Amino acid sequence: MPQPLDLPQGFRWGVSTAAYQIEGAVDEDGRGPSIWDTFAARPGAVRDGHTGAVACDHYHRYPEDVALMKGLGLDGYRFSIAWPRIRPTGAGPANPAGLAFYDRLVDALLTAGITPLPTLFHWDLPQALEDADGWLNRDTAYRFAEYTALVADRLGDRVPAWITLNEPFVHMVYGYAMGIHAPGRALMLDALPAAHHQLLGHGLAAAVLRERGLDVTIANNLTPVRPASSSEADQAAATAYDALHNRLFTDPILLGHYPDLSAFGVGPDLGGSVRDGDLKLIAATPLDGLGVNYYNPTRIAAPTDHPGLPFAEAPIEGVPRTAFDWPVVPDGLRELLTGLRDRYGAALPPVTITENGCSVADEPAADGTVSDPDRIAYLAGHLDALAAAVAEGVDVRGYFTWSLLDNFEWAEGYHQRFGLVHVDFETQRRTPKASYAWYRDLIRAHRALQER
Repeated sequence: MPQPLDLPQGFRWGVSTAAYQIEGAVDEDGRGPSIWDTFAARPGAVRDGHTGAVACDHYHRYPEDVALMKGLGLDGYRFSIAWPRIRPTGAGPANPAGLAFYDRLVDALLTAGITPLPTLFHWDLPQALEDADGWLNRDTAYRFAEYTALVADRLGDRVPAWITLNEPFVHMVYGYAMGIHAPGRALMLDALPAAHHQLLGHGLAAAVLRERGLDVTIANNLTPVRPASSSEADQAAATAYDALHNRLFTDPILLGHYPDLSAFGVGPDLGGSVRDGDLKLIAATPLDGLGVNYYNPTRIAAPTDHPGLPFAEAPIEGVPRTAFDWPVVPDGLRELLTGLRDRYGAALPPVTITENGCSVADEPAADGTVSDPDRIAYLAGHLDALAAAVAEGVDVRGYFTWSLLDNFEWAEGYHQRFGLVHVDFETQRRTPKASYAWYRDLIRAHRALQER
């Protein structure tokens, strides 16, 4: 039995997923195409030509998946709503069948005693909006606010808290700067308008949610940045990277201004994207919570072979690595959380870990069981680091592991398994792994301790 952690009363335990990664049913009930449908159809874009057309078939199998969540004893479930299901072309009236699906899902969660925590945008932009330049087009922010109103009006009577954007930094960099995710643009620093317009969309959507009495969060992928050495050049490179990765999508919301991006040759107007009143709007609705997605630290050195960028990534050596070849550094989570507190002080809202997990090459044994001790060790180490940050005074309210199910892992297709539950993608059979039982038992132990 896992030992309970010293965490605050009311601490919430959950799991996270995303629509395109699990739902499937991409051509059903009026759903329009998303940028990921288009990108995955491009030869060579996704490993082995995999797509999310079926994924985990959650659209049809959600009752089974909610039962798995209930078996864990979760407090909350973080999922995303597929914008193309609600507004198939990104504009116009809501698709009734799309709203009805999330109605059914929310009601099933509430019946199981699980609080829904929806994310409004987890990278599946309607293709019609991308055809009009996607997040490079300022108008997309206003379409996002309209979509938010449609969903909040339908579900807000049962769903008290919402996440606007998931990992806008990753979407901008992988999708618009480097072209390795949808929509597959490779614009490098010319992708920065996609940063500002996502933040503008957040500000507009946050106002929509607050007008309806709903709580507002954003989920940012954050990383403690470590210089490769004590040299002045490596220190300056680390500072530049930290501004881009950690501060670009956090400072405007919490502090009302962009960080110093002069190392990138960019001024405070992000190349002319920022208009009068934009930053005030972005910061106008205070966050009720900050979602933190953490996987590993980043080690940064002075640039070598990256013309135009003021940094180069350096390997983190001497630590275990996941099946995705990501370094496993649990104390990086404590470092990150205490660093957020030190940087933002009273401006930092309560924090929830909205993603944390690892890919393991796990497959069922001959007896049908799935053993994943490396995942258990990963989760245990990171939860210990979280508890250490709480002991140091950081206000952390919950932990949502990534992910409930093995799923479509973006450009990696079905080659990376992050789930507490194994999915056979041929049969859709779900098999809870050893980590599922471990997480269930940890939640039970923590709950029993708090009820004493």
